[in-house]
Amino acid sequence: MRIVYAMCIGFVLDMIFGDPCRTFHPIRILGRLIGRLEERFYHSFSGLSERAGRRIGGFCMALSVLFLTTVTLLCLRYMSYQICFASGVLFDGSIFFFCIAPKSLYRESMAVYQALQDKGLDDARYRLSWIVGRDTQALPEEGVIRAAVETVAENTSDGVTAPILYMALGGPILCMLYKAVNTMDSMVGYRNGKYRDFGAFAARLDDAANFIPARLTAAFMLLGVWLLRLAEGSEKYDAGNAWRIYLRDRGKHASPNSAQTESVCAGALKVRLAGPAYYFGKKVEKPFIGDDLRKIEREDIKKANLMMLVTSFLIAIAVIELRVVLCLK
Repeated sequence: MRIVYAMCIGFVLDMIFGDPCRTFHPIRILGRLIGRLEERFYHSFSGLSERAGRRIGGFCMALSVLFLTTVTLLCLRYMSYQICFASGVLFDGSIFFFCIAPKSLYRESMAVYQALQDKGLDDARYRLSWIVGRDTQALPEEGVIRAAVETVAENTSDGVTAPILYMALGGPILCMLYKAVNTMDSMVGYRNGKYRDFGAFAARLDDAANFIPARLTAAFMLLGVWLLRLAEGSEKYDAGNAWRIYLRDRGKHASPNSAQTESVCAGALKVRLAGPAYYFGKKVEKPFIGDDLRKIEREDIKKANLMMLVTSFLIAIAVIELRVVLCLK
């Protein structure tokens, strides 16, 4: 039951505080560790061919990050439970709190919405640049809205439901290992000249870690869309179209996982997401997801967030109930 208690603590802390932007944040510490290890291993195998050396270096960096994360958390968790049961559960709950980000995802995406409402397009582009990797300086309003909706849909799995599932499955250590993999991918998992080989292992590891969570999230999102349709009507959420677009477009992404939730979101809102985008000044061709049945609008950011919250709630309830049942047997 300690994991159930810890998950409840983590959820409450997230609802109150959101993701704290502080230097001591474990994910920021992970980011600095990854940066240091990247410097250490990027040129460590220069005696081999360039491609082989960078691939081996990236593999060693990833294993080092996972090893150090595991050892550190094992020691800290052991010490916290040595103090007392309550301090151990609080430690577990705090780790979970640092790994999930529903409130922060909602807050930052809604900051884009609020900027469009009150401050104008330039400020909205700036706020969007905080949460997406693409170039935002020249995006029209529709592009800003589309990017905000996409990041909410994609990060429903990466930033919320996947940590929930890993916490329920293996506790705070497995949950933090997932975040370590996710952070490595966001830092070095690019298919460009510098990281194509060095970040290959981290990128494939992230794909594997998200494979099942992304599909479970899509399934629960489809359920959430159906519930929202019952509550708010088909004019806001189209459950049938969400299912149709999911079946058709869930594979339309370079990642095997990202389009799972994006396709559900696009179908439910009856809009078209994805498509070509600029990264570091270079145009990247990506297929469209969904049909352009209506013009995307500011309110779609709110709707995407509501889908994210409902999906997260449904998965959290499901895994907590499962853990309680298993504990009672």
